[in-house]
Amino acid sequence: MSHFFDALETRTPSEREATLLAALPLQVAHAQLASPAFAEILKNVNPAEVSSRAELAKLPVTRKHELLELQLSRRSQGGNVFGGFSTHGFGTHLPRVFASPGPIYEPEGTAKDYWRMARAIFAAGFRPGELIHNSFSYHFVPAGSMMETGAHALGCTVFPGGTGQTEQQVQAMVDLQPAGYIGTPSFLKIILEKADDMGVRLPSLTKAMFGGEAYPPSLRDWYTARGIAGYQCYATADLGSIAYETSAREGLVLDEGVLLEIVRPGTGDPVAEGEVGEVVVTTLNPTYPLIRFGTGDLSAVLPGQCPTGRTNTRIKGWMGRADQTTKIRGMFVHPGQVDAIAKRFPEVGKARLVVTGEMANDHMTLKIESACSGPDSLVQKVMEAIRDVTKLRGQVEVVLPGSLPNDGKVIEDARSYK
Repeated sequence: MSHFFDALETRTPSEREATLLAALPLQVAHAQLASPAFAEILKNVNPAEVSSRAELAKLPVTRKHELLELQLSRRSQGGNVFGGFSTHGFGTHLPRVFASPGPIYEPEGTAKDYWRMARAIFAAGFRPGELIHNSFSYHFVPAGSMMETGAHALGCTVFPGGTGQTEQQVQAMVDLQPAGYIGTPSFLKIILEKADDMGVRLPSLTKAMFGGEAYPPSLRDWYTARGIAGYQCYATADLGSIAYETSAREGLVLDEGVLLEIVRPGTGDPVAEGEVGEVVVTTLNPTYPLIRFGTGDLSAVLPGQCPTGRTNTRIKGWMGRADQTTKIRGMFVHPGQVDAIAKRFPEVGKARLVVTGEMANDHMTLKIESACSGPDSLVQKVMEAIRDVTKLRGQVEVVLPGSLPNDGKVIEDARSYK
């Protein structure tokens, strides 16, 4: 039996890159033609020119809050509930609509394995002909359907357990003997502890795929001690599968259907490989053609390839949130403003705004990396730029290149809230 879901996973990186970049101009053209929102966002873009990562990086990043704002605006005017981002309206092309907090409405198209989850489920150890106990929610959010359609594409049968009713979940597992579980790691722990209380064993449950929550090594070890191999997947309600864990347990391998960039928070500028930044994804989904969609999640690219033989890029996994907007002395300061200040000075590399003190008595210091030998004049100019961009006064501290932490933070709130 193959160790891979399909041959796409073992393509040479150059072959994969060429295939994705060849599809990119077609997707941009399709988004302009069929998605009213992207027709506006990309109105001055020539799709034929978007055939490289450098050209892709010139396109605007659309972030979740902007998607929500467009949806709310169009709904208030009796327009498209998807904010013009979907290429289809209600009917046979959209069998389901889901709602995430906001609410943001997401379409589900008719393509087999629409959310591209089968690959991640396979990597977690599931195989055709097995029964999967799916405890992701089946109402409002797409998680339940996301996993079920992926399991069906893999050739598995699904028990739609959903959430809650812990004793009934245990009884279903006793009766049906599923090969594994898909859901949040915390809920499976609750189920297993309830089974212990009931004096029931669940020996068939040997594998799991987790999402929606952090999966720390301590919890992984807890499952391992119970004979369950649990793996993570990284997916969102907008994009579907983005990356998944393999048996190597060295980061997450990218899904074959996405183009991923790591950008400096608050901007659309790609960072150097290995540097922490915001995950920005472009999908080849014709129903919901999201071009440079900012997830708001922080991660970083890992060097090298997965020891399992999968050749796609790996990322470290979820490393926090990129939206670091902070209120300082009654004014909101955004990561994009910090970037705007830094870009005024060619001699400045990375920049990090550190807010200290106490609420209502706070201070901000912009730490800038620079090899400039005469920093006094630079400091004064940067202080003036801070005032101009943020309308607030701040101090400036020049540090050596490479001194600032590689954690994706552009604004560090170090105030005391006691």
